[in-house]
Amino acid sequence: MSHWIATDRVRPEPETCALSGRIVWDGPQSLWTLAHGVGGILALAVFPSLPGFAVFLALTAVTICAGHSVGMHRLLIHRAFRVPKGLEYLLVWLGVLVGMAGPIGMIRAHDMRDWHQRQTRCPPHPSHAARPLRDMWWQMHCRFRLDRPPAFVVEPEVAEDRVYRWMERTWRWQQLPLAVALYLAGGWGWVLWGVCLRVFVSLTGHWAVGHFAHRGRVTGWRIEGLPVQGSNLPGLGLLTFGENWHGNHHAFPHSARLGVEPGQMDPGWWFILALERAGLAREVRGPRDAPPREGLVRVGEA
Repeated sequence: MSHWIATDRVRPEPETCALSGRIVWDGPQSLWTLAHGVGGILALAVFPSLPGFAVFLALTAVTICAGHSVGMHRLLIHRAFRVPKGLEYLLVWLGVLVGMAGPIGMIRAHDMRDWHQRQTRCPPHPSHAARPLRDMWWQMHCRFRLDRPPAFVVEPEVAEDRVYRWMERTWRWQQLPLAVALYLAGGWGWVLWGVCLRVFVSLTGHWAVGHFAHRGRVTGWRIEGLPVQGSNLPGLGLLTFGENWHGNHHAFPHSARLGVEPGQMDPGWWFILALERAGLAREVRGPRDAPPREGLVRVGEA
């Protein structure tokens, strides 16, 4: 499989306009988010427990690190490394459990945002230009609907894969087997801690990293000629499993390693290294394994 990027999957047509559109309420996603928020409040208020908290921490770490950061983002979306197909399915499935979208939906959301941010002008929704509370509402409860969108083509290895198509159709239902296992192990309290609170915190944390990584001082690198830049968020490497190094990611989107400077903690990268040393990961790409982005310049400390 080739290394696909947003500019491969997003294919503007003559009538495509990146600016003309409107922000609309996404009812199913909004209700999904609110329902998990209510469940999370019940976990804290009605079922407070250290075992429940431990379940929340363990499942959040596994699904965000191995699932979202490594499986969905670095592997499925950027193809920054390769693993056997069965392991790929497992990592992406763990990413589905984060509760954002199915695999094809995640590719679309990521690549359309990436395409918008590569334009000379970018609307406020994909650029995170609004103030925090408004941007939180936009990102977690709405979507940006273009009047004249580009064509979007997912590579056949994913679009025609029966397992990925099944995950895409059933991504919200994938919480059910986990919920049953948690109920059998610890009752309703563990379900609320391990599913509802985890999903709500994961969705909110994903928004927060995306918002502040596009609103802060540009660090590390800058892409000349573009209005939207990525910023690193120092001190959050362990908490975000390396996704805080977003300025680095804008500079080197092909790289499996996000914390590219000395001292930049990147647990997702550590996990990929462990897979490589176990003989399970191959073709692991680093910052210098592709030509630099056009307009890339160093701007100081990362």
